[in-house]
Amino acid sequence: MKPIIIRQKMNLTNKQIKFLKSKAHDYKPVVIIGSNGLTDGVINETNIVLDTHELVKVKVNADDKVARMAMIDTLIDATESNFIQLIGKIAILYRQRPNDATIELPNK
Repeated sequence: MKPIIIRQKMNLTNKQIKFLKSKAHDYKPVVIIGSNGLTDGVINETNIVLDTHELVKVKVNADDKVARMAMIDTLIDATESNFIQLIGKIAILYRQRPNDATIELPNK
């Protein structure tokens, strides 16, 4: 079985990723991928949250790690977001707003 490689949409430095991890630390998952898997509704909800907050925690309720990673990878592609971190079943995604960013990333 091939390993799933999650790609970044924008080039984030290690410093910026560390900053986003620390910012998301106290966040609760607001998007949950349930037993129906990754649906259009989940993708739309994720887009709405990213448009509003730029940074989101997503809970993936799948016991199989490969299936979980595949759903996260598909969600990242569908939302054009960046993968920040995965701990257990919780993924952190980031997408900067083009004109009105609320999260100011540290310099590269």
